[in-house]
Amino acid sequence: MTITSQARSFDKAAASYAANRPSYPPALLDAVEELANCPLKGARVADIGAGTGLATALLHSRGARVIAVEPGPGMASQLRLKRPDVPLVLGDGNNLPLAAESIDILVYAQAWHWTDPHKSVPEALRVLHPGGALALWWNDSDSAVPWIADQDARLRRLFGAEDNEPDPMARFRGLPPELSFTTRQVSWTRSIPLDTHLANLASYSDFLVLDKNATTRFLAVERDLLAEVFPTGTVEEHYVVSLAVATR
Repeated sequence: MTITSQARSFDKAAASYAANRPSYPPALLDAVEELANCPLKGARVADIGAGTGLATALLHSRGARVIAVEPGPGMASQLRLKRPDVPLVLGDGNNLPLAAESIDILVYAQAWHWTDPHKSVPEALRVLHPGGALALWWNDSDSAVPWIADQDARLRRLFGAEDNEPDPMARFRGLPPELSFTTRQVSWTRSIPLDTHLANLASYSDFLVLDKNATTRFLAVERDLLAEVFPTGTVEEHYVVSLAVATR
């Protein structure tokens, strides 16, 4: 399966993605403003691979003039339902539907890894005005928390991944070498019902391309295991957002 086809798999679960995926903490946007040396209020911001608009909504609430760019029509329709006041165009990071030097901050919220850097880097440099910033971030479960480390191990076994503990700095490896990035990590938590946690898991791209019966079996076992860890039925998820910002 190609990266493009796996990325487009989100379309079939767009409503669940919109309902259950975590957003981002305010401290992340504070860090974006600091590292980009640009306040979000009034800034021309493009959210690339915007999905259902999680980052778009936060950027808009900060006063940014946001345009959302999303390749999947299913995801785009969810974004339109949530943020009808934000301009939205279909497109992707390899061929941005944006004018040259038109953007102050170009954002890829959990979307850069779906692009081909040989195409997306020149496109980013084309649309950013001189002094503009490219902001990439990824929101990962914090494997330093024991129950999350155990769940990560089960996920690696399910998907046949290498049985190694996740490296919290791994997101910063492989950044485009032609750009000089400053990095930051932001930790945060959210408390949600167990059903929401499991629905969030099921919206991962790996599950979306997995056999439905295998997904059902895994989530049923996971429900029983987590019910022992969280007997009240409320799961406390821990996340680490890895942020990298470069200026043109």
